Amino acid sequence: MAEHGTFGISVTPDAQSEHAIARSPTGVTAFVGRALKGPLNRAVRIASFAEFQQIFGGLWQPSTLSYALEQYFENGGRQAIVVRLANGARPPTLSLPAGQGELALEGVNPGSREYLRAAVDYDGLGGGEPDRFNLVLQRLRMPGTEQIEDQEIFRRVSVEPGSARNICDLLLESRIVRVHGSLPLARPDPTPGAGAPGGHAAHYVASANNGDDGAPLTNYDVIGSAAAGTGLWALQAQEGFDLLCIPPLAREQDVGLATLLVAARFCRERHAMLVVDPPAEWTSAEKTLDAFRSWPFRSENAVMFFPRVVAFDRLRNRMETFGSAAAAAGMLARDDEVCPLWAPGQSVEPILRPGLKLAAAVEDADRARLAHAGINTLQSVRSSARTRLIPCTLAGPGGGCSDWRYLAARRLALFVVASIERGARWLLTAPNKPHVWAQAQAEVERFLEELSREGAFAGSQPQDSYFVICDERVNRRETVAEGKTHLLFGIATSRPAEFHAWLITYQGGCSRARPVAVNRLATSRQRVEWEIETSILRG
Repeated sequence: MAEHGTFGISVTPDAQSEHAIARSPTGVTAFVGRALKGPLNRAVRIASFAEFQQIFGGLWQPSTLSYALEQYFENGGRQAIVVRLANGARPPTLSLPAGQGELALEGVNPGSREYLRAAVDYDGLGGGEPDRFNLVLQRLRMPGTEQIEDQEIFRRVSVEPGSARNICDLLLESRIVRVHGSLPLARPDPTPGAGAPGGHAAHYVASANNGDDGAPLTNYDVIGSAAAGTGLWALQAQEGFDLLCIPPLAREQDVGLATLLVAARFCRERHAMLVVDPPAEWTSAEKTLDAFRSWPFRSENAVMFFPRVVAFDRLRNRMETFGSAAAAAGMLARDDEVCPLWAPGQSVEPILRPGLKLAAAVEDADRARLAHAGINTLQSVRSSARTRLIPCTLAGPGGGCSDWRYLAARRLALFVVASIERGARWLLTAPNKPHVWAQAQAEVERFLEELSREGAFAGSQPQDSYFVICDERVNRRETVAEGKTHLLFGIATSRPAEFHAWLITYQGGCSRARPVAVNRLATSRQRVEWEIETSILRG
């Protein structure tokens, strides 16, 4: 049973005012992979490929991530969250002379394209401060130029171990460098020209050319560590994305099964969908259907679009084949702009924008066979088939819930759960009392009622489309004693009065949402109360 936990939530107590449930954003895609430069294992939001170029260095042949981001934005992507990963990469070092010793610094970001420099002066310091100095740090776009990308100034810092202005402690907040090794006994010497009369600029000390880009990524690098916040787990503090793409580890190496399994579970806990590339050897519809039967990965929180895509590689000056996940994510984001999640019949077909071509031709009959298996098909032109295929997930025909075979229904459910769980977090600091429960129930009902009026759910009457319970039936005496607040709700995604339900628990700065079972055909107060008692609170 999936369980989602969100920690470190900051909520302002305000139980008396109205708290409208805001709609969680859709079409925002998270990417993890190798990049030329930029912060490591830190999620960065961008809104264009130009931003990716500025922060992460743009296209780089060993970086499948860079090509994925280019295709994502070219095919309709609007916003992305990028996590740069590396395997054994090293940052450059920088040495500032300090009497008979030196102050050694090391870049925060690894890579051979990290160009740093520093300057030291004693401006504004008194004669009674022999340990103090001023430090200017800069990151350059290119070495030997004045194209400064980032700058930090630390004034009146010290090399004394017990000083309140100790340079080691202060540089822990730097985006550019850290102290490397032990501190010198004396403060760094002023760099030539520093403090010179006439306002002459200081000559900076440049970093050594010893940064390293590391080796190609492995599955271990992508999976990372939850405790350290590396790999996929660099996204754990991020909210507001509903799609995740993991580009191939290298041009000739697919993402491994272990990574897909961890990523699918991560997406389930984060109410997101994993967009998966078809393996490189799936070069035709026939090969894909044969291989898919024994392919061990299935997930209702994953989606695949076949075939791979062909695009012009500006660095190699020729056409190359790439994974399709990034372009498909851009297409989904583009679709979200014109149609709601719950209207697949009205949405545009999965057609690539000019500049991207299909790596394999797919006939209409094969497209239907692929869809039955759980694989969607990209198109470069509109289909001539009379019947439009409904996009599906990788749950497969034998999935646990037939509704989650369809992408629109699954994305709608994830969107609703994410919106309610985040929108009702004020319950974490509100009094655990009946009038607060009633307020929360009313707010969630208003949210679901608005979606219902827009056609999100099955059923013409509210009682057939959704339900919300936040009262003594789910908040028993023992629940309140444990400091928990329960909120139960259900929605009918496909058939009236057949509900998918979730129980959200708010406790101690943490919120959790888990799917639960209620009787789909009987939702009266008495029957739901019995279902809560037997299947949810005791289950």
